[in-house]
Amino acid sequence: MLGATAALAATPALAEECRIGPAPHQKGPLVFLDYDQIELDAAYENSVYEPNIEQVVRRLASQSDAVRARIGEPQRLAYGETAIEKLDIYRTGRAHAPVFVFIHGGTWRTGSARNGGFAAELFVDRGAHYVALDFINVLEAGGDLRVMAEQVRRAIAWVYRNAERFGADRNRLYIGGHSSGGHLCGVALVTDWQKEFALPANVVKGGLCMSGMYDLRPVRLSWRSSYIKFDDATEQAMSSIRHLDNVHAAVIVTYGTYETPEFQRQGREFAAALQQAGHQAKLVELPDYAHLEAQESLGNPYGPNGRAAMEMMGL
Repeated sequence: MLGATAALAATPALAEECRIGPAPHQKGPLVFLDYDQIELDAAYENSVYEPNIEQVVRRLASQSDAVRARIGEPQRLAYGETAIEKLDIYRTGRAHAPVFVFIHGGTWRTGSARNGGFAAELFVDRGAHYVALDFINVLEAGGDLRVMAEQVRRAIAWVYRNAERFGADRNRLYIGGHSSGGHLCGVALVTDWQKEFALPANVVKGGLCMSGMYDLRPVRLSWRSSYIKFDDATEQAMSSIRHLDNVHAAVIVTYGTYETPEFQRQGREFAAALQQAGHQAKLVELPDYAHLEAQESLGNPYGPNGRAAMEMMGL
């Protein structure tokens, strides 16, 4: 497992920090950039580059339990009609406080608001409400990412419309997501809020896109197409990098230098595209962080994603 793949040699700068990847093999026909199918599949399977990923998954769950033991259970409310359409609100004591909406990842198949509670204590202590979303997974949605995205969008709209119910300032609404949640965060940032929800275009003031995917073309060509029903319309609609005209928020894009080469490339290119389109965007590289380790840092005021979130919110 040691040694970089041939694909890594073609990627710039910190991408070369990935030293764990697919085992050496005889390179096959190229399917995307300089990747053959084995390399591309590995570049969209984080466990190949983060062998202890299941340990970190369990640690995030136990940290979430520990946070609730210290600050109490969240208020759980429904934002939609189906059983899964609920959110957890961890309230701060400050009046008219800003609110951060967290969109969990998990290959679009797993994850939960419950296990997204690990970062709540940081936000609550700094004077912000922390809202973790639950939404349908792609398997239950019949492989359709658009169903997931629609629920996430409706949840964000619900938070805006109901902010006063839990002491939040609707005009200081921020969102963030990691991995497939980072993808959904990007999709939320390119939502036409006026057209689709009759809300102000700048409902979201800032977005923290952590270790996400913003162009689904290579994802469609990878092993993930085995459980996602891709077609041209889905690829286009769910690729946030193709809809930058709808961005009305400041955006911070982050990734770890021990993540897969594709997660690194996706982050770099999304941030660059935002900047070239004239948007307020910042790229933050997390030296020596792997994929889920990067997410874990959101709950640490001295961790790179925790610092980025606090900077974004002015806390």
